[in-house]
Amino acid sequence: MDISSYSLDELQKLCGDIRERILEVVSVNGGHLSSTLGATELIVAMHKVFDSKKDPFIFDVSHQAYAHKLITDRWEAFATLRQFGGLSGYTKPSESEDDFFVAGHSSTSISLGVGAAKAITLKGEQKSRIPVAMIGDGSITAGMAFEALNELGDRKYPMVIILNDNEMSIAKPIGALSRMLTSTMASPFYQKFKKRTESFVDNFGDGAHYLAKRFEESFKLITPGILFEELGIEYIGPVDGHDLKTLIDTFEMAKAMGKPVIIHAQTVKGKGYKIAEGQHEKWHGVGPFDRESGSSAPKNGPKAATQIYTEAMLALCEKNRKVVGVTAAMPGGTGLTALIEKYPDRFWDAAIAEQHAVTSMGALAHEGFKPFCTIYSTFMQRGYDQVIHDVCLMDLPVVFAMDRAGTVGEDGETHQGAFDVSFMRAIPNMRLCAPRDELSFHHAIDFASTYAHPLSLRYPRGAFLEADLPESLPFEEGKSQLLIESEGDVLFIGYGNGVGRAAQTRALMGSDAALLDLRFVKPLDGTMLKTLAKKHKKWFVFSDSAKMGGVGSAILEFLSEAKIGGIDITSFEYEDAFITHGNTKLVEESLGLSPQKLAERVRAALA
Repeated sequence: MDISSYSLDELQKLCGDIRERILEVVSVNGGHLSSTLGATELIVAMHKVFDSKKDPFIFDVSHQAYAHKLITDRWEAFATLRQFGGLSGYTKPSESEDDFFVAGHSSTSISLGVGAAKAITLKGEQKSRIPVAMIGDGSITAGMAFEALNELGDRKYPMVIILNDNEMSIAKPIGALSRMLTSTMASPFYQKFKKRTESFVDNFGDGAHYLAKRFEESFKLITPGILFEELGIEYIGPVDGHDLKTLIDTFEMAKAMGKPVIIHAQTVKGKGYKIAEGQHEKWHGVGPFDRESGSSAPKNGPKAATQIYTEAMLALCEKNRKVVGVTAAMPGGTGLTALIEKYPDRFWDAAIAEQHAVTSMGALAHEGFKPFCTIYSTFMQRGYDQVIHDVCLMDLPVVFAMDRAGTVGEDGETHQGAFDVSFMRAIPNMRLCAPRDELSFHHAIDFASTYAHPLSLRYPRGAFLEADLPESLPFEEGKSQLLIESEGDVLFIGYGNGVGRAAQTRALMGSDAALLDLRFVKPLDGTMLKTLAKKHKKWFVFSDSAKMGGVGSAILEFLSEAKIGGIDITSFEYEDAFITHGNTKLVEESLGLSPQKLAERVRAALA
């Protein structure tokens, strides 16, 4: 819809309609809620002043862009949000020409804006086009954002940056910049100054009080902007991020300035839905819920792998005071909240700064501590150079606990944990292992706690796949566990959650295949593989990871180097493509990785 000619009353009604539509769909489908409700007026004002058909609209992370989707011809299709085959929960150019870029990881927006500004300048279109980037107070604390601001302040490309300051990223904002943006008025210096001023003006009546109040407001306006002004970026704010008239006037002014401008807008997360308003982490990303009460259906079923990790780490920390850990702005999602609360001097949230988190753990390992770097598989990609340069090069005993390994469902392409086996396996000194169930996870943590080298430990979102199998044995470096022996020709090899997938497939087929829990993909259990190669000639590999450079590749490399021939290997890992969003079972069905589909594929291969 073209809202450039809407009156203020019409725009305010639109904001109400957008919030109603978001609540209507997200309460049924789940999704990101509080961030997108809080950004509604900002996005409506953006579409009033700028033109998404020609001006690059760039949303950092983009989970707050639901209002943008609704304004840009996706009102009816919004009912399919995050559903398999439906709309993505993030911006996606293949979905709409109004989406400038794919986004799912944070702190990329200003860099994208700088790149777009350079392209616009090279095309000579700077008089008719301008990049508009929206970034949150959590995302702007990351190093990549400052790298972009540093260049932008020097080059002076026309660009508008909207800083959405809601005093909360996903979890509590971490770092000096967040404190400066949201707590300037609470600083000891200012509070002491204010107290002395109030005491002084008490003797001079109402006029002095009025002047003091105006000075306070001016101080608040100036202080947060000093940093940006020093970087060469014009600063406007703070402004009320829910006052449409002020936002429109401010955006018009920034658009006309012909230089880089940052507009500091203060918003309330969850705005318009009282239950979710404010700093409530649980309302950032939600499953289906009841709108009247805000309650969601209780989660039944097996224990989630993240919860097992928390319990295992709490038990370990009781025994070993050298155990420390870090996460990057995801304490709730990674299960570290309980550890940070109980051991605040040993576990840290480093904010959206995976690179810094990894390197800092390298120094702790060098000083004799045992760090657990707990980061989603998809976000570990952001600290890859640091894993190589600051941990593995010196062979430091950092454990990389990678949650969300494998398919993650509705978050889709940007969040699927497909690549960690491939990229970690290539690094010298790095070892890779994976548990298959609750007991084996405890064994893996015990092993990791005393291991003297870098170690990657991957585990899935949600629960491990259940299977009736022999009890897990304690972990030993490079040792697998043969769970089921067989005299037949077929061997199923599972890695991590792939063990449960292999066992379910085997049971569905009524197969007599042998079943191996690989446990380590680096180093491989060469002795076991050589023994099994004498008996079984048809091997099937099950792992929730990319096929290229993955578990099957590792086994093929071993057989080639050991000059073992006659083995027919089929790997049921992810093909060389990004994995779409949607219900995990539907996604896996589409990939041919459900037990039923796998059974069909095994039968076809054997036939």
